[in-house]
Amino acid sequence: MERSNQYVTPFDFFGRLPLRQAIPLGLQHVLAMFVGNLTPILIITNLCAAAGGAEDFAAIQVMLLQNAMLVAGLVTLVQLFAIGPIGGKVPIIMGTSSGFIGVFQSVVNVMGGGIVAYGAIMGASILGGLFETVLGAFLKPLRRFFPAVVTGTVVLSIGLSLISVGVGSFGGGTSAKDYGSAENLLIALAVMVIVLALKHGAKGLASSSCILIGIICGYIICAILPLFLSTTGVTADGVEYTKAWVLNWDKVAQASWFAVPAILPVKPVFDLRAILPVMIMFIVTAVETVGDISGVTEGGMGREATDTELSGGIICDGLGSSFAALFGVLPNTSFSQNVGLVTMTKIVNRTALACGAVFLVLCGLLPKLAAIVSIMPQSVLGGAAVIMFSSIVMSGIQLITREPLTPRSMSIVSVALGLGYGLGANSAVLSGLPQWIQLIFGGSGIVPAAFVAILMNVLLPKEKA
Repeated sequence: MERSNQYVTPFDFFGRLPLRQAIPLGLQHVLAMFVGNLTPILIITNLCAAAGGAEDFAAIQVMLLQNAMLVAGLVTLVQLFAIGPIGGKVPIIMGTSSGFIGVFQSVVNVMGGGIVAYGAIMGASILGGLFETVLGAFLKPLRRFFPAVVTGTVVLSIGLSLISVGVGSFGGGTSAKDYGSAENLLIALAVMVIVLALKHGAKGLASSSCILIGIICGYIICAILPLFLSTTGVTADGVEYTKAWVLNWDKVAQASWFAVPAILPVKPVFDLRAILPVMIMFIVTAVETVGDISGVTEGGMGREATDTELSGGIICDGLGSSFAALFGVLPNTSFSQNVGLVTMTKIVNRTALACGAVFLVLCGLLPKLAAIVSIMPQSVLGGAAVIMFSSIVMSGIQLITREPLTPRSMSIVSVALGLGYGLGANSAVLSGLPQWIQLIFGGSGIVPAAFVAILMNVLLPKEKA
């Protein structure tokens, strides 16, 4: 029974928290996913613009980024509180999925780029989201395909795939010209040390808000450093550049105070060349969402997810993606980065997470507020991200070992991670196979690991009691 009118601790899902606690706990969730929520849109719009229609995208790109924050906040609120069967009532933060980037790149190449290709992506996302909604509605008879050993393997592969992302941010961002510089590494290390010191050395709000405080300290460090160090560097070709840790306050000054998001900034186009591969990716997304929900219930609540939670979560995933496409935003799915934050801090209270969701909605209406968060240096995020993503790995291990390991379960995990995750991590080995196979299995270790784990769970005979 829900205890929505009672004040509780941050470690209870239901019930209210005082705003002085809930707001900072929610903000650290936003900081953990803010850059990842916007990056896929930047990548895909830049690809479409490079192939044609750069002026069209220059006019709408800022609007799409603004819409991405608004949609993420609204869909997160539905996931937390549920509307009928829509929403799992689980501590999940929703955001723009990066798992679709590989497939969308293929769509852009096949369709020649431009605004039409982006419209085809939107049309495919609308249909794909509805397809995932149907999968969620019929999850109960499908649940037998997702025992703890399978979902644990998926959670484990999610964590493994994200660690490299966290390390990339740790060095300042892989696209930065000063990637891996001493300044970036020391900033990230300082944030990591602060997070760990607060997590294990402090008590109360300081401990539970360790990620937020660590990131704020990272901002302060980056604001002070220009007093002692040069903010520019020179490449081997003699080209001057601004270092990745420098805070771009001009971006904040140029952002407007208020803007109303536009519906259908890009007209959807329904083309089979986009619809078919995107449909397949939505099946994979459903499996990943099962893994994410299993990860937060196991890592944050110490139990397995129920059929209702999984079904509602996937339905919200699907309808949220279709809803996002109406605003020109890429599919909206559960964010694995925030699964790591939940499993690390054990903060599952939905009032706290809802504060983060409301902040995202405000960012969608107040671009200047969004700009303050968007200028966060990657090294600051990386110092916290490495810890959070590693926590997801541990949640996967906890799921897998919930029951005693048997030869059968050990085979499923070892082959899924060895063959499945190995193929995704070394996609060049698939270069001789058809392109659609490369797109599905070569983009991420999560997809092949999930596929192999599910297949082996079906094919391997179960041990006798």
